[in-house]
Amino acid sequence: MLIHPWDEATRAEWQDVLAHVDFGQLVTAGHVDRYPVVVPTHFLYDGDATVLLHLARPNPVWRALDQDPHVVLALTGDYSYVEAAWNADPGADPDYGVPTSYYTGIQLLCTAEVVDDPEQKAEILAAQLAHFEPPGSTRQRPSPTHGSDRRQLPGIRGLRLHVEHVRAKMKYGGNKTADHRTEIAAHLAARGGPMDAAAREHLLRRMP
Repeated sequence: MLIHPWDEATRAEWQDVLAHVDFGQLVTAGHVDRYPVVVPTHFLYDGDATVLLHLARPNPVWRALDQDPHVVLALTGDYSYVEAAWNADPGADPDYGVPTSYYTGIQLLCTAEVVDDPEQKAEILAAQLAHFEPPGSTRQRPSPTHGSDRRQLPGIRGLRLHVEHVRAKMKYGGNKTADHRTEIAAHLAARGGPMDAAAREHLLRRMP
């Protein structure tokens, strides 16, 4: 992912995103049938350097991890298309403007640890369920000794991702002047597309 200096997200920014976003794409360095494995998945980030998740045992991801434990957990959000005329430099012919995309992109570069111990798998599940299940849910305490859980736990494998590096980008017109960004913000507000409001908020928040 190309990250220009004006697009680089601060640690506080990407930490805030990960406090609210818990679904992404797990991409393997190892290949299966000549290609990386890409798994859409929920995950639980601990706010520091560990990500927890679990996947079904038949998933091809395990074959890729046997080859190479390095993975990227990638997520993209708050994206919006910036029309060519909006993005044209002030004074330039808008017919020759170059369109662009605004978006947040975060990539956690990790080493994956496969977890097969029943107790540890139950701990990973408990942590995820505590995060995802609604308050008062009775399904927050999986146990390897409970009959149903004991039968189902063999069908999954846990993953503990150890975060080694983070690439984070918030591309919202950081190379434009304040006046130009204000104009683009007005266009986004007027269009009101599905993620235009979120992109506009980032654009205005990141202005000097």
